Amino acid sequence: MELSRIGSIQQVLHRADFQKRISEGKDITLLEVFYPLFQGYDSFKIKSDIEIGGTDQRFNLLMGRQIQKHYNMPEQDIITLPLIEGTDGIRKMSKSYGNYIGINEQPNNMFGKIMSIPDNLIIKYFLLCADLPEIDIEAIGNNMKSGKLNPRDAKLNLAFEIVRIYHGEKKAQKAKDEFIRVFSKKELPKKRDELKIQKGRIGIVDLLLKCGAVKSKGEAKRLIEQKGVKLNNEVIGSWGAEITLDGGEILQIGKRKFIRIG
Repeated sequence: MELSRIGSIQQVLHRADFQKRISEGKDITLLEVFYPLFQGYDSFKIKSDIEIGGTDQRFNLLMGRQIQKHYNMPEQDIITLPLIEGTDGIRKMSKSYGNYIGINEQPNNMFGKIMSIPDNLIIKYFLLCADLPEIDIEAIGNNMKSGKLNPRDAKLNLAFEIVRIYHGEKKAQKAKDEFIRVFSKKELPKKRDELKIQKGRIGIVDLLLKCGAVKSKGEAKRLIEQKGVKLNNEVIGSWGAEITLDGGEILQIGKRKFIRIG
């Protein structure tokens, strides 16, 4: 009850995301209204002197200052950082959205994911995720605008710089060379998974399940409908397809997963 006197409904509902939902006729739960107070109270309890969060947390961070002031505590400083869109180029990067690039990803995986981002995010990723002087990043942006630099080449540089931070220059160069070899020269990756399976006829959906590429038949069907499955470089056109395995076939799922059938 004491907390509820510190903030006001007007303050909470002034948030841009709440205003948008109200205009769309969508509900806002009481828990969402009280959440900034609960988070702000944490700042008071731990005697926080500085708190860091994304720009979407600005209201909650400021509520922490308000609650600290109410309890006669020095108000914390806050630092907000820009949010970065994930590989889909639309939503903020999040594991729950499946559009994230983990800092503990394997070099080839990390490189491939970075190469999949939309071109309009290249400069933002350089600024927030790489370690280059801003004057160099500005030059990259200008060269892309003028047509002197192909966005794909800028992205190769970006992926190299980010992978280098987490895995070192050697592994970053190997990941770059492998990406160019597989996706530019259309060669098979040097490292690929192996699946031991009995030779003979098998449905493509069952094959995808057996190799662990999907978790359900529904997911397998969606992947095939999106033209995301190839066998020996031929697109599988129907989820009802049956194939004959003789051994040595290369199954490709999506852009980066390759499995050799044993």
